[in-house]
Amino acid sequence: MTFSPKVLTQALRRLETGGFVDRTVIPAVPLHVEYALTDLGRSVARPLAAVRHWVEAHLDEIGPAAAAG
Repeated sequence: MTFSPKVLTQALRRLETGGFVDRTVIPAVPLHVEYALTDLGRSVARPLAAVRHWVEAHLDEIGPAAAAG
C-alpha cells in the first residue's frame, strides 16, 4: 500500500492530535520533521499486534464472509 505525502501527513497529524505521536521540527535546509511514538502510542502496539495475528489466523474465514456481505 502506498500513500501520497499529503495523505501520510494528514494521518500523522491525526495521530499527533490523538496523542499517539510527538512531532519535532528540525530547523534545517530543507526543513525536517521527525515523528516518535509517545507512551500512549507504544502502549497500543501490543493490542494491535494481537488483532493483526487474529486477522492473519482467520483470513480464510474473513474473505468469504466479506464477499458474501
